[in-house]
Amino acid sequence: MIAIVDYGMGNLRSVQKGFEKVGASAEIVTTPEAICRASKVVLPGVGAFRDAIGHLRDKGLIDSVVEAVESGRPFLGICLGLQLLFDVSYEDGEYTGLGIIPGRVVRFDFTNRPAAADLKIPHMGWNRLYWDKRCPLLEGLNSGQHFYFVHSYYVDPVNPEVTCGRCNYGHDFTAMIWQGNCFATQFHPEKSQAAGLTILNNFAAL
Repeated sequence: MIAIVDYGMGNLRSVQKGFEKVGASAEIVTTPEAICRASKVVLPGVGAFRDAIGHLRDKGLIDSVVEAVESGRPFLGICLGLQLLFDVSYEDGEYTGLGIIPGRVVRFDFTNRPAAADLKIPHMGWNRLYWDKRCPLLEGLNSGQHFYFVHSYYVDPVNPEVTCGRCNYGHDFTAMIWQGNCFATQFHPEKSQAAGLTILNNFAAL
């Protein structure tokens, strides 16, 4: 069973419906016990980093989410669920993340980029994802495929090797990571039509 972690933030039903469309069984869960029982775990999320990490802590879910990654079970973070995997976020302050992927979460800043001066923040809408190496979740897709984004902050990993997909919005940024059993996307596969469903199907098939 695929567990979709409900910590009070995120369009959980859309993610669940995405898995249902590809014939996968996914359950929205709220307890550490349910996360530990799952064969695969999805951490979605929209909104502020501070609130998200606070809700995870208040609901007692942090240890079970970290254990899910460390156990070797397939794990997928989506949007804010990607950012939460990192050490620290500078969204409206400085907040400690889960520390699973070394690196930070920073805001788009086009101050010294005249060519990007007209770009709006948040980065919202369809944009291309590019990759150079094979990733199990990208099987059946071609580099340059469009996905749907909504975010003002992006991840900056210490090790560039964890980046398996990049996007350009004013500058290149990490839009997808892969480290062992841990995958995460800045874009929303559940809102990215056929390409997004391919990613969900590939994850379900792991």
